[in-house]
Amino acid sequence: MKKSKKLIIWDFDGVIADTECLWMENRRQLLKKYFNVDWDLKTTNQYLGGMSWRTRLQTLQNMGFDVNEKFEQEGEALDFAAMDKGISLTQDIEKIFAHQDIKQCIATGGAKEKTKKKILSVGINQIFPPEKIFIAEMVKHGKPEPDLFLYAAEKMGEKPEDCIVIEDSLSGLKAGLAAKMEVIAYVGSQMNNNPEYIEKVKALGVKHIFDNMNDIYQFIFA
Repeated sequence: MKKSKKLIIWDFDGVIADTECLWMENRRQLLKKYFNVDWDLKTTNQYLGGMSWRTRLQTLQNMGFDVNEKFEQEGEALDFAAMDKGISLTQDIEKIFAHQDIKQCIATGGAKEKTKKKILSVGINQIFPPEKIFIAEMVKHGKPEPDLFLYAAEKMGEKPEDCIVIEDSLSGLKAGLAAKMEVIAYVGSQMNNNPEYIEKVKALGVKHIFDNMNDIYQFIFA
């Protein structure tokens, strides 16, 4: 096992399932609807990807958009509708989930009810019961701050240096690095599997970059 690591901390959106593109498309539509801002999906993800709803609202407010919690509530309603249509696990990820020699948990920027819905939708609620799920609302600062990952490690009984973070977003990767954990960038999602994004990941100082779960499995366990 990779350097005898004891805990894998998973992000959900864009890693466990390719859902970040769905959430960003919904926010893109709302920005078009209310502010006539014609961002494409790539731009929306650049500014808003990988964040908790609180951080996302703050980011939009800092950019001059007059948004409040109602904006995000409408976005969440669109997200739930997307989940009702069905979402799927990332290919070959179950192989890692099944490994018994390392603890695993989820640390996500999603709100409580949305996170519960996501986990039920992909059928991993038996693997990740509530005590193994950590959300941004549990800490003061969401990603890109390290608070959530540090909180998850503490609750799982492990030190940061014994943890592996598997993330896709730049904000999540920054949080993992700030937490002093070993960071794996998964870039196999629809929005992130391109040379431009991979260069941005490298610029953060992330060394371990993979576009499929089989290679991540080999990296951790071989």
